[in-house]
Amino acid sequence: MGWAIALHGGAGDIPLDLPADKRQARENALKHCLDIGVSPLKLGRSPLDVVELVVRELENHPLFNAGLGSVLTADGSVEMEACIMDGNTKKCGAVSGLKTVVNAISLARLLMEKTPHIYLAFEGAEAFAREQGVETQEPSHFITPANVERLKQAKEANRVQLDYTQSIEKEVKVETHEVSGDSQLGTVGCVAVDGDGNLATATSTGGVVNKMAGRIGDTPIVGAGTYANTYCAVSATGIGEAIIRGTIARDVAALMEYKGVSLKEAADYVVKNGAPEGTFGLIAVSATGEIAMPFNTTGMFRACASQDGSSEIAIH
Repeated sequence: MGWAIALHGGAGDIPLDLPADKRQARENALKHCLDIGVSPLKLGRSPLDVVELVVRELENHPLFNAGLGSVLTADGSVEMEACIMDGNTKKCGAVSGLKTVVNAISLARLLMEKTPHIYLAFEGAEAFAREQGVETQEPSHFITPANVERLKQAKEANRVQLDYTQSIEKEVKVETHEVSGDSQLGTVGCVAVDGDGNLATATSTGGVVNKMAGRIGDTPIVGAGTYANTYCAVSATGIGEAIIRGTIARDVAALMEYKGVSLKEAADYVVKNGAPEGTFGLIAVSATGEIAMPFNTTGMFRACASQDGSSEIAIH
């Protein structure tokens, strides 16, 4: 038994020919965030502190779809969400619909520790943030040029698809063209375990580009995108609706708890059977220090390290 940590920056249709500069930038960011988590784990900080610290850093990085890098809704606004959970106590906190909070994951932890509730959203969550004095910014702070362009591309892709569908119905040929989508971005998350087997998980996201205002994904739903108990800690990423339907994170833990299988067996089974091919990936650690990072998409931005000295940073 020993400490272990894993983190992700999203799973999806990541191009195999991802340009070298984009690949390097994301790998550097993953390594930076991994180092931020490993150092306090070595010093004996709690896994709950560590996952919050790492996810805060991922939220502050514009290359990932959370915090500063959050993608935009159909109306051009940002609606961020996050969840954090402690394995031993099953205490958890979740927030959705945030437009001004710099670090949604820290607000989720405050909710967990300072209220009897688990989930706050939209105006209620924003009011709680003001009450707690967490750092906020004007909504425009989160609306980056890159994500304005992604929204434009997504809307254009939808228009092209609609034109194509209508042309089939009318038997009229239309010219279609490829629009580069949002394949390089996704939910961020971190899972960690210390040498005593204490587990924690944290997940944060801006959702999916061009989503309906008010849409809530898997990230803040305990048992779907985020879950931890005394067996393992899990953070999922991908198509939120598929992850919710499959109760992905809880299923990994349930297989370990009720079937007695290893973390790797549980995670592999859920990725193969829990949701359709091409929809999600997950990271997980067990109480004994195992690490699993399977996915059924083209790739998943991911990194991990453990007390035995092993480490990995990978995309495909």
